[in-house]
Amino acid sequence: MARRTRTRFWDPSGNRYGIPTYPRKKIPPHLRTLRQLAAEGLRPGGQEPQAQVLWCSRLPGPPRVRAAYLYDVRFALPKRSRRTRTTPPKVNTSRRTCSECLTDVGYVLPRHLGVCLDCAEEAAA
Repeated sequence: MARRTRTRFWDPSGNRYGIPTYPRKKIPPHLRTLRQLAAEGLRPGGQEPQAQVLWCSRLPGPPRVRAAYLYDVRFALPKRSRRTRTTPPKVNTSRRTCSECLTDVGYVLPRHLGVCLDCAEEAAA
């Protein structure tokens, strides 16, 4: 019995599935999955999925069709570094400064108190 999975998922025009669709072994070289982009140090960069790859799973039970979105590597951007993802120290200064004693306490003030722990303890006593 011949396998039909390669022709069943072949739809580069997107007429059948609404988005260009390829089987696992026939993906164009400029398309990558999210994991492949991440392995290359890239991210999609705001682009929508350009295509998808479909395959049948071989898990126990009935075969299910699995999908993964593909992104164009030509429009991908470099991953953001850890430095650009973290908040700069100057931004948190106002969140660390107590409104009562006007000192930078070194931690972000609890929202429910609005003041540092020392001032909150004095107010409670």
